[in-house]
Formats: sequence, structure tokens, C-alpha cells
Amino acid sequence: MAQAYIVDAVRSPTGRRKGGLADVHGADLGGHVLKTLVERNAIPDDEYDDVMFGCVDTIGPLAGDIARTCWLAAGLSDVVPGTTIDRQCGSSQQAVHFAAQAIMAGVNDVVIAGGVQTMTQIPISSAMIAAQPMGFPDPFSGSQGWVARYGATPPSQFASAQMIADKWELSREQMEAFALQSHTRALAAIEEGRFDREIAPLNGVEMDETPRNTSMQAMADLDPLAEGGTITAAVSSQTCDGASAMLIVSEDALKRYDLTPRARIVHMSVRAADPIWMLTAPIPATEYAMKKSGMKLQDIDLVEINEAFASVPMAWLAETGYPVEQTNVNGGAIALGHPLGATGTKLMTTLLHELERSGGKYGLQTMCEGGGQANVTIIERL
Repeated sequence: MAQAYIVDAVRSPTGRRKGGLADVHGADLGGHVLKTLVERNAIPDDEYDDVMFGCVDTIGPLAGDIARTCWLAAGLSDVVPGTTIDRQCGSSQQAVHFAAQAIMAGVNDVVIAGGVQTMTQIPISSAMIAAQPMGFPDPFSGSQGWVARYGATPPSQFASAQMIADKWELSREQMEAFALQSHTRALAAIEEGRFDREIAPLNGVEMDETPRNTSMQAMADLDPLAEGGTITAAVSSQTCDGASAMLIVSEDALKRYDLTPRARIVHMSVRAADPIWMLTAPIPATEYAMKKSGMKLQDIDLVEINEAFASVPMAWLAETGYPVEQTNVNGGAIALGHPLGATGTKLMTTLLHELERSGGKYGLQTMCEGGGQANVTIIERL
């Protein structure tokens, strides 16, 4: 079978809400990482086959096929197409899957997969809210089939996070300790320069703005998101602005352009679970990926699982038994932000660089997604 190789990966810093990237247009934010990749690699810009970008809430400056707009805004060849993908929080991880599949099928040789999200300008759920004046309160109400199957209450990620905390008996204090660890690891990674190679500074922002010097006491003082609940803003991913991208090529392209591969994509899969629980799918998706790939979790040196809420990776760790010491070693979205459509390749960029830094061989990435879905990708450092 043909192989798909990762040659390069880059991300912007994560700009905190209303921070240093707040006023950057989505096309320019995404265009920044695209231009960086093209300038760093010896491939003429008119010889790229496609640009596949993840993005959620594609309205306003993110509408109109933002993948194509980002490429053009970067000043790159107008012969290269782009397509925008929405698998909710896993959108850019799915972009990697589609790019690799095109290469493995022999259809494409050079593809950039990535994503962009400007959450200061376009807050989460903006697309749903924008449709309310048209008589659509949410994407589910009015569907006879949906209501008959799942009821009239729309699914909620916040409710799901609380349901997971309750089912796995995760106390507020335990989740806050996990959140503190995320910040501590992220701050240590920044101090040690672990992110320096993967970040392309923009607009005067050179490093992630989101990690905080917080404490258990500071988190304990916050009100829960729902009365009587244990989920607070402190144990939730941060909204932020960011973009990320990866250059994925075929073996022929490696030879043609004299490129050095940094990793090989070993496995790609996506599975789904109950959409009301929504955020539990990484657990069965990981089990499926292990069976499909013939690998065992013991073979995996590092894991990146998106910290949408602390309860999500904590439940995954409890069910899989994977070492927390090898999971999100440089912090996660609680500290480093979750720029929705960009998070998939953001995490994979960090995973690749950390495998290189630590000398690990295999890395696994998974994340919960709207609709009760979860992608799993396994890469091998070369």
C-alpha cells in the first residue's frame, strides 16, 4: 500500500480571547501557516494538489470556503484548490485523514491539511445562533426523526461533560488538579522552549497566550457552569484564536522534491457513540483503532487527547489504563486553548515535535467531537 508522509508541520501561537490575534482576519491567520509551510519547503506553489482545512461556524470571515480563501490571501498560486471540512472539533484531524487517503489512493501527491478558527470574532455556536431569527432555534428541533430518537432537548457539550464526571465519579477537586497539571505542563514547556520550533509568530505574538499561573484555590472560587454541578470554566478548554497546518506527501513527491519525511501516518479511523453523551467517543474509537491497526496501547509512546473538558481525558485514562505521564505531556486545551477547527493539526504538530524531542516512535491522537464522534490517528516518527 502507498504511504503518506508528514514532511512539515506548523501552527500559530494560540491567542487568548480578545488577545494578540483577536483582530486578525481568518483568511490571514490561516494564510500565515500556509505561507510558512510553502516558504520552508522546496515545492513550487502551483504544484500543490489541494488544501484541506477544518473550520467550524463558517460564517462571516470564515464563510465561502475558508481553505481556498486562506491560500489566496497568502499570495499563493490561484491554480490550487481548497476545501473546508466540518467534523466539529475534529475537523482538521479529519483533514489529515482525507489528505492522507488521497495520497495513499494515488490521487494526490502534495496536500496541506490544517485548520483555522477565530473565536474572538466568531464565538462558538455562532452558526447556530445566526439561524435563530430564521426560525431555527437549533439544528435538531423540527426533525421528527431526531426528536423521536433522542428527545426534544438539544445535545449539550456542557451537559455531557457533567454526565461523564458523574459516571466516572470524578470530583471537582480531581478535575481541578488535572487542569492545574495542564497549566503547569504548558508553562514548563514554554519555559523549556519545547514549542519554539512548531510556532510561527504572528502579529507580535510569539508564544501561546493562554497558559495561566493559577492555583487550586483560585479554581475552587469559580462558580459551576450549572447549579449543583462540578464543571467550571477552570476545567474547560479555553476559547482562542489560532491556525495550524501540515504538509503531507507521497513517496514520489519525496523523491521529486528531495524532501525528508519526519513521520509516517500509520493508522486513521473515526468512530462514533451516543450523540447525547457526545464526548465519550474517544474511548470506543481508541479500542477500535487498536484492533484495526493491530497495535497495542503499550506500543504508543505519547498520546494527545483533546482537553475539551477535564472529564473527557480523565475518563479515557480511566478506561484505557494508559499512563498519564505520557498523555498531553506539554499541557492540553485547558491551558493551551481549543481553536475548534484548527485543534486537530495543532495537536498533531505538537505530537510530532514532542516525538522528535523525546525520541519516541509512535504517537496517537484522539479527540471528542460534536455528534458523538472521535477521530484516531497514529503516526510513526522517522
